[in-house]
Parts: sequence; C-alpha cells; structure tokens
Amino acid sequence: MSGGENVRVYGSVAVGDRIELQKGLLTEAHLMRWSAAMENWHKIHYDHPFTVEHERLPGLLISGSLKQQFIVQLLRGWAGKSGWLVSASFQFRAMNVVGEELTAWAEVTELRREADYGLVTLDLGIRNNSDKESTPGRGVVALPYSAGQPVSRPFPSR
Repeated sequence: MSGGENVRVYGSVAVGDRIELQKGLLTEAHLMRWSAAMENWHKIHYDHPFTVEHERLPGLLISGSLKQQFIVQLLRGWAGKSGWLVSASFQFRAMNVVGEELTAWAEVTELRREADYGLVTLDLGIRNNSDKESTPGRGVVALPYSAGQPVSRPFPSR
C-alpha cells in the first residue's frame, strides 16, 4: 500500500485497546452546514432564539445524524483500507449543544476468529468536554489476518 494508508490486522488488536476521535469546538456554522447537507431544516439545529425561547432547550442541538457520522468515521478510520465496518448501533441518551467539544471513542471488548477474517467487538460512545456520555453503543469491525489480504467486499452476509 502507498505511504500513510492505515492497514490494521486482527493480530495487532487486543481487548482493552481504545481509540478516540476529537470533534469540536462545534459551532453554529458546523450545524448549519450539516443541516443544509442533510436537508434537515428543524430549527433546533440552526435557529438559536427559537431553540431556547420557544422549545426551551439549552442551546442549538447537535444533530443525531452528525453524531452518527462521528461514530462511523471513528470505526471506518480505525478499520483502515483492508478492514470492514460490519455494524454500529447506539442510543441517543443525552443532548449535545453548540459550544461542546465531542470525543467519539471505542474500546475493544471481544475478539473472534472467523475463517477468512477476525471480528472485533467494541463498546463505543460520544462524550462531551464535561465527560458526559450521550451516545453509548457497540460496533463490530472485520479485520484481515495479514496486511496483504483485505476483507472481501462486499462484506459476506451472515
């Protein structure tokens, strides 16, 4: 592979390994751009007076789809060019607002060998700069056994 590409293999991963992706300081401009890209025009993501005065929320809310993107970006980046994101599930349990710095995180909790690849299960979530968890979940990543053999695409169905 060319220089700088992430090639992670199953044998290099251990239970307890942690990864993080820092996002923030999230601003009104970030939320407006994401709302426009997703065509999500609910005012709680871009109209501060409406959000705090009418809806009585603490501030402009960071969209769930943006938080979802952070989790997928974390796991796909970690899986690298040869790996495959099998699944990610999570719950939105707390609001995140403009002005917060968010950290998407994951921790390896289980390793399982399959015939052609290894499966890595990770607990995951998003916490803010006050260390409040808002988006707990789990993910599964398939990794190759050696750097020269990527996991086949599309990923084999089960």
